[in-house]
Amino acid sequence: MSDRSASRTRRKPAIAIELVETSARWRERLPRRRALCVAAAEAAFATAKPKLTRRTEVSVVLADDALLRRLNRQWRRIDAATNVLSFPSLDLELPPKAPFLLGDVVVAYETVSREAQEQGKDLADHLRHLVVHGILHLLGYDHDEPDEAEQMEALETQVLARLGVADPYAERAAVGDD
Repeated sequence: MSDRSASRTRRKPAIAIELVETSARWRERLPRRRALCVAAAEAAFATAKPKLTRRTEVSVVLADDALLRRLNRQWRRIDAATNVLSFPSLDLELPPKAPFLLGDVVVAYETVSREAQEQGKDLADHLRHLVVHGILHLLGYDHDEPDEAEQMEALETQVLARLGVADPYAERAAVGDD
């Protein structure tokens, strides 16, 4: 292959997903948790199509309510657990070959498990949804304003469809149609 053809067929930058577990409850309930999280993160990247110029790393932390409560209190001034938090990395000047550290997605077992049960969802599907949700936040999507929420939820629905997960917003949409 010539130098010219090699430059035209450059590979997309690799995406590395690191799984960190701080709660054994995830391991007990979801033996395939790593594969679920990696597939969800990869599908989010593939659907959102961010413009990545270098190797990108993201971590998914499978934690418990106690950790999410501390993080929520420290960073959002909300003294309660939540299902997922996203922490984008700081914009730092990186050496030329260093990977881009996108950030962390932290998911709370007890809250996610309770929500899945209350909503009649499979725990694995709810975990995948929250990983997708967290990755999209790291990529700059938000849901503070109605138009932002609509765009982010539509993208989440597309990603989840790729994974064979039902639309988590379908019930709300059906209620709104009455």
